[in-house]
Amino acid sequence: MRSLFALILLLSAPIIFGLQEGMVLVNGGIYMMGSPVDEPERYSNEFQRQVSVSSFYMGKYEVSQAEYQELMGTNPSFFKGPDLPVEQVTWFNVIEYCNKLSEREGLEPAYTITGQNVSWNRNANGYRLPTEAEWEFACRAGTTTPFSTGNNITTAQGNYDGSRPYNKNARGSYRQRTTVVGSFQPNSLGLYDMHGNVGEWCWDWYAEYTKGTQADPAGAVSGSHRVFRGGGWNHPADFLRSARRGGIMPSTRGYYLGFRLARNGVVNNGEN
Repeated sequence: MRSLFALILLLSAPIIFGLQEGMVLVNGGIYMMGSPVDEPERYSNEFQRQVSVSSFYMGKYEVSQAEYQELMGTNPSFFKGPDLPVEQVTWFNVIEYCNKLSEREGLEPAYTITGQNVSWNRNANGYRLPTEAEWEFACRAGTTTPFSTGNNITTAQGNYDGSRPYNKNARGSYRQRTTVVGSFQPNSLGLYDMHGNVGEWCWDWYAEYTKGTQADPAGAVSGSHRVFRGGGWNHPADFLRSARRGGIMPSTRGYYLGFRLARNGVVNNGEN
């Protein structure tokens, strides 16, 4: 089944045009987004469709409290620690963070904010949230199994509620809090904590997938909830599956909600 998928290569990401150190280039490709009908504990909103994504940069780590506080001057997190992921950030907080970081580094901000309305300039070279399709593509890292770790994930591989294991597998520990970013082994792209620790905000409105082949989908044009992916420290293992979708109001603050950065891929001439 892997032959249906484009090979994703991890390349060394150069620090050019303000590209934040600690991001990796995810080469674009084609994959089956969603879960097969025989995947245990799947949800009906995960129906599979063929999706292509263009190359993009993804943060190796979830944004830490030290990074967030240094730029925003505040730390809203419930579990305090400079190297822990920032949490209790709303989707709007994250959008503002992306724009401020872009402005500080002389990049074109990706978002225009007018009150509660946010529009995305997809050609901007600044920092942004990944789309739901980009997030799953990066999380899977070429795999077709429920997790990038295979058919199961243990609490030695990710931070979640180990008292609620996946598909009747053995129970694990329940840490009941976030862990330092990068505490577990990364996936084959070099991305850490894609499964667990904190759920990660994405750009998309939470809505039913559009059926059929899609190219660089960015979700519905409107809605009431925004997507988050990956599951958090307090979620059962099934919520950490690569295809698992979460949706919540963008004004929500949760001690299980954080984010990681993305940017458009940089082509040979250094421009987006």
